[in-house]
Amino acid sequence: MAEGSDAGDSAAPRTGGRIRSRSARDAVLRATAELLEEQGFGKVTIEGVAARSGVAKSTIYRWWKSKATLVMDAQGMVVTARMPDPDTGSAERDLTVFLEALYRVVEYPLRVKALRGLMAEAQLDPDFAGPFRDWVQTRRDVVVRILNRGVMCGELAADLDVEYATDLIFGPFWYRLLVEHATLRPENAVTDIARLFSGFRAPR
Repeated sequence: MAEGSDAGDSAAPRTGGRIRSRSARDAVLRATAELLEEQGFGKVTIEGVAARSGVAKSTIYRWWKSKATLVMDAQGMVVTARMPDPDTGSAERDLTVFLEALYRVVEYPLRVKALRGLMAEAQLDPDFAGPFRDWVQTRRDVVVRILNRGVMCGELAADLDVEYATDLIFGPFWYRLLVEHATLRPENAVTDIARLFSGFRAPR
């Protein structure tokens, strides 16, 4: 505290500082997400993010320990905002809504390119693999919650292997996104989930 300053003032909550800090963090994450889609992971730099966001490079380094953690935090922010986390009372309906939104990424070529680049980078860079898997797990967690609700209410088999079922739901998405042997179509989500649920349902 500066000499001669009022002690009462120093005890006041620094709301404005917190708001500015949160605003700056959001600006950094938005800038990172934009650069990721425009340039790909390899060309994203902290310098570029600082220039785009207007936040000092030293501040960005203080908040994120590496480019990898920054990029995946940014990816997490934008994907969470874009993707639903439905709870309609039906696991089949919830997963259909989720898968329709997931497949809709094909309508945004820059996002597709960014996802492919992130997956490739995770195979090549051990330091990036961890943050990438952490982000993937947040997406899996949404599906796991839906499946567990289905098991709890008796819609799905009590002995359903939820982790494996989650693999089956995401598998076609990643395989078709990376290999490009077939097209992802949002309108196919209903049929894809119906086929999977024929094996997931509780016996009658």
